[in-house]
Amino acid sequence: MSAGERALSDAAEAAAVDARLVSLGRVRGMGVFLVLLGVVTLMAFALGVTGGARATFLLSTPPSIDLSPLVMSVRPVAIACALVCGGLGIVLLVRLRTQGSYLIFSAGFCAFLWAFLAWAARGNTLNFVQMLAETMVAATPLVYGSLSGILCERSGVVNIAIEGQFLAGAFLGAMIGSATGNLWLGVVSGAVAGALFGALLAFLALRYGADQIIVGVVIVAFCTGLTNFLTAQVLTPDQTTLNSPSTFSPFAVPLLDKIPIAGPVLFDQNVFFYGAFALLVLVHVTLFHTRWGLRVRAVGEHPRAAQSVGIHVLSVRYRNVILGGVVAGIGGASFTIGSIGEFSAQMTAGLGYVALAAMIFGRWRPFGALGAALLFGFAVSLQSFLAVLSVGIPSPFLSMAPYVITIAVVSGLVGRVRPPAADGVPYSLE
Repeated sequence: MSAGERALSDAAEAAAVDARLVSLGRVRGMGVFLVLLGVVTLMAFALGVTGGARATFLLSTPPSIDLSPLVMSVRPVAIACALVCGGLGIVLLVRLRTQGSYLIFSAGFCAFLWAFLAWAARGNTLNFVQMLAETMVAATPLVYGSLSGILCERSGVVNIAIEGQFLAGAFLGAMIGSATGNLWLGVVSGAVAGALFGALLAFLALRYGADQIIVGVVIVAFCTGLTNFLTAQVLTPDQTTLNSPSTFSPFAVPLLDKIPIAGPVLFDQNVFFYGAFALLVLVHVTLFHTRWGLRVRAVGEHPRAAQSVGIHVLSVRYRNVILGGVVAGIGGASFTIGSIGEFSAQMTAGLGYVALAAMIFGRWRPFGALGAALLFGFAVSLQSFLAVLSVGIPSPFLSMAPYVITIAVVSGLVGRVRPPAADGVPYSLE
C-alpha cells in the first residue's frame, strides 16, 4: 500500500470511528426510554393479566429435531422482563461511558418484546419458529436494498431510487420468468432492470451534476408510473403467460436444517435468502478489507485526496452506482419470483425507503444494516401474527409498525449518524 493510500485508509478509519460515536445525553435518553418500557411491561403485561394466564410457544417445525412446546405463566415472565428492562435502563442512566450502550439498550428492548409476545399469546399458541422464519423472508429484500444504498453512498452518491429499482426488478423478473419459464433468467432480468436505472441515476448525477435526491425521486415516480401502466396494458390482459411465474422453492441445507429453531429459520430458505447473506459477507469483506474497498471509501470521504493519489473518482462512482442498481434489481425480483409469484402495482409498498432507513440505522455498514433489516422484518412478521392472535390492537396500527420504526430511525432516535463526508456532494474534475 502506498503512502497516499495509507493516509486515505487512516482518514477513512477515523471517519468510521466518528460515525459510531454516541453522546452521553443520548445514552441517558435511552435509559429513560427503557425505564418507561419497564413500567409499561409491569403495568400492562404483568398486572394487567389474570394470575393463571399461560402462553404456549412452538419451538420446532419439521424437519428439525422435535422440541417440546414452551409453556410459561405470563405474569411471572412479564415481571421478570420488566425488572430486566428497568434495571438496564437504570444502568444506562448512571453509567459514565458510552461504549456498549446500544448493546445494553438492545438487551432491554428484547426483554420488553419477550414480555409483549407472552402477553399477546396468553391463552393461545404462537409458532415462534415460523415467526422467525417469516422475519427472515421479510428482511431479505431489505438486505438487498440496504446493500445497494451502501455501495452507492460509500462512493458518495445518494441512491433514493431504490424503491424504483425494486419495482423495475420485480416487474421484469416476473414477466421474463413467466414468459420463459426460467427463473434464473428472471433474476438476471431483474438485475438488468436495476442496473439500467442505476446507470440513469449515475449519468444524470455525475455527468450533469443534477441534484441526486431529486433525480432519485423522479426515477421512483417514473418506475411507479411505468410499471402501473405496463401492468394494466401488458400483464393483466395476458396474466397466464406473462404474470404467473413459478417461485424458487426453499432449499434445505442437509444436516443443518435439523438444528432446533435455527434450522428451519436459517437453513430452509430459497436462493434469494442465501444470496442476500452471501452478498452481505462479500460486500463487507471487499469494502473494508481490500484495496478496492479502500478506494471506494476514499472517494466517498475525500474525493480530492483520492484524485491526488491517482484514483479516478467518477469512474469509481459510476461503477458503484450501477452495481448498487444490480443489487437492488435482484432484491426487487425477490418480491415476485422469490415469494409471491406475480407482479402487482406498487407491490413494494415503500420498502425501498425502509431499506434506506436500514442503511442509516446500520451506519452505512453491511452488518449494521442487517440488524436493522431483521428488526424491520420482525415488525412485519409480528403484525401478521398478532392479527391472527386477535390481541385487540387495531390492524391498521399493526400495519404501521415497520414504518413507525423507519420514522424513528431517520428522525435520529437511534443517535447521531454521520454519512460519508462527500455523500451527495457533486464532484468535478480539475
